[in-house]
Amino acid sequence: MKTMYVYIMTNKNNTVLYVGVTNDLLRRTWEHKNNILEGFSKQYNLHKLVYFETFPDEISAITREKYLKKCYRKTKEKLINEKNPQWNDLSENFY
Repeated sequence: MKTMYVYIMTNKNNTVLYVGVTNDLLRRTWEHKNNILEGFSKQYNLHKLVYFETFPDEISAITREKYLKKCYRKTKEKLINEKNPQWNDLSENFY
């Protein structure tokens, strides 16, 4: 079984939030930071990983991602503030 991740990326001013799911958090954050893929995260320069959760399987992770995408921003901010109150870039620990 692969470990899966649900994560939240933001821009330098923390004004836009993006929720995603991946099986390789290191690779995926690198893709965000380097604008590899076209789309929402590239358009809004979402280069800062501020939150992530791990899951033992794809179904759990995708279910959680879909739930978080439907949540209000306030709910996402609460999750981030509980684990990362300074909104530091957690991916800096990867490199």
